[in-house]
Amino acid sequence: MADNQLRIIGGRWRGRRVAFPDAQGLRPTPDRVRETLFNWLAPRIAGARCLDLFAGSGALGFEALSRGAAEVVFVERQRAVARALQANLAHLGAGADGQVVAGDALAYLAGPARAFDVVFLDPPFGLGLLAPTCAQLDAGGWFAADARVYVESELPAPALPPAWTLLRDKRAGQVGYRLALPPPGGSP
Repeated sequence: MADNQLRIIGGRWRGRRVAFPDAQGLRPTPDRVRETLFNWLAPRIAGARCLDLFAGSGALGFEALSRGAAEVVFVERQRAVARALQANLAHLGAGADGQVVAGDALAYLAGPARAFDVVFLDPPFGLGLLAPTCAQLDAGGWFAADARVYVESELPAPALPPAWTLLRDKRAGQVGYRLALPPPGGSP
C-alpha cells in the first residue's frame, strides 16, 4: 500500500487517518467538499443506512460511520482497494457497521434491492457510468422514504433522472457535487 492517506474530518474518528492503495481513477473526495456534504446531511446521517457505490478510498462511507451512520455498504470493483476498505474498517473497529462488496457497482445494483437512507454516488470520471448507475438506482427498491443521493461528477455535470429533485448544487474546481431527493423506492 502506498502512502496515500485521507483524514476523517468529523465525528468519533475526527482526525484519524486511513490509508488506501494507488489505483487508477481513485480520487478521494476533498476535505472541503466532504465538510459541505456532511453539513447538508447533518440532520439525517445519525442512524442512517448508507450505500457507498464506487467506494474507492471510502472517504464518504468512513465519514458517514464516524458521524453516526448505522451501516455503510461499500461497493468497490478493484480487489486491492476493496481489501484496503476491509482493513480500514477493522482498524477503526467498525467491522460490524460496514460491509465491503468486492464487485462492480452496476452488477450490485442488478441484484436484490435494499432501501438506503443515503446513497453516495461518485463514479470514476470519463467512463460514462453516472447515467446507467442513476437509471439502475431509479429502477426501484434502493431508496428509503426521504432518502438523499449525493452525486459527484466532472463538469459539465450530467443530468439527473427527471423524477429526482435537486436540493443542493456546488462546484469545486472542475468537479460538481449535488444532493438530490429521489422518489421513495425509485421512479414509478
